[in-house]
Amino acid sequence: MSTPDHQSPKPDASRPESKDRVYRSPAGVAGGVLLLALVGWLGIDAIVTGEGRTPWLALAAMLFVVPLFVAFTLRPAVYAGADRLHVRNPLRVITLPWGQVSALRSGYSNEVVDTDGRKFQLWAVPVSLRGRKKAAQRQARQAAEASGKRRGGGGGGGLGFGGFGSLGGPVSESDGPARAEADRVMDELRELFEARREAGSAQGEVTVRWAYELVAPAVAGAVLVGVLLALG
Repeated sequence: MSTPDHQSPKPDASRPESKDRVYRSPAGVAGGVLLLALVGWLGIDAIVTGEGRTPWLALAAMLFVVPLFVAFTLRPAVYAGADRLHVRNPLRVITLPWGQVSALRSGYSNEVVDTDGRKFQLWAVPVSLRGRKKAAQRQARQAAEASGKRRGGGGGGGLGFGGFGSLGGPVSESDGPARAEADRVMDELRELFEARREAGSAQGEVTVRWAYELVAPAVAGAVLVGVLLALG
């Protein structure tokens, strides 16, 4: 599940310079931190206490897996600015001016489609079927409680709930329909897309760049592991 972070990233070669809404997956970041801590603990222990080729094999294995863990957990992010959508996926960085975006789609994954029909998955905004199910159940509860209020003349005594839902807070029609977090993020992106797609500053070319800073060490680590295993 992703949450928006309204802080502005520092300008660099891989991030847009304008003030952007930043979306990441808290679960992915937390999982990545735990995995890296585990790999660091096991790898350093093997390097310090291992014998023979074990330290070298551990070092090569760390060189292989650490970039992959970073790529698939800590790295993914979506930067939504006034002029463009900047998607940082595990191994690629895609920059799409809003004028080059054709659609933002949600299904079993969230993705952006450019005007050439190319699809790019938003890794930082993963779909949660469980979250959608909970949102649907909450929406059904809100509808049932609102119906009970109307039958009871708008007071809290219609069903004996005092105007509070099972989530512990007041339920009112102003709360709006319940939505899963990832779906709310996609709604925000669609609103920004519709508002900015015709802007002159939101035109340009789609750019796609491979994350060689992660691919290169991972490939080197895989080669070293293969060589060390082949040598016995």
